[in-house]
Amino acid sequence: MPTEISGSTGVNKIQDGTVVAGDLASSVDLGKVLQVVENVYSTAVSSGTTSMVDTGLTATITPSSTSSKILVMVNQPLVVSTDTTSSRDIAFNICRGSTEILAGTGAARNDSSHTQRYPAYNSLKKLDSPNTTSATTYKTQFKLNDQQSDIHAQQYGGSSTMILMEIAG
Repeated sequence: MPTEISGSTGVNKIQDGTVVAGDLASSVDLGKVLQVVENVYSTAVSSGTTSMVDTGLTATITPSSTSSKILVMVNQPLVVSTDTTSSRDIAFNICRGSTEILAGTGAARNDSSHTQRYPAYNSLKKLDSPNTTSATTYKTQFKLNDQQSDIHAQQYGGSSTMILMEIAG
């Protein structure tokens, strides 16, 4: 028989052992991790454009509820190659389908030498609310903010990782 708590049967009227932690944990799903998807991608992609280009890193998850949240975590090594000594700004993002959900920026700083490669490591995290139970694909994109260099993903032996976690909402 359930215990009702009201003005006349307050919390001080509940006997020890009536409600246990196991009862609470089994009836409350909020915040639980429901599923995890991981994709590791190692095919090299390069670009010299100032328009967003897909890096090839994607992962797909099918949420079990429209109220679920998806935690997207990306680690992606990016390299900028240039023949000048000034720094080069880059932009990268996470998209759900074709919709940008998080934008990031970075810079590769050069020293006095020329024709060098400089790392611009990309690590992004986003808690998304896709509001669907359909298969949902996430991807990353990148671009240069000027055309005097090239940007590379998964180049020179590097690989990128995307992890998707469905969180009960």
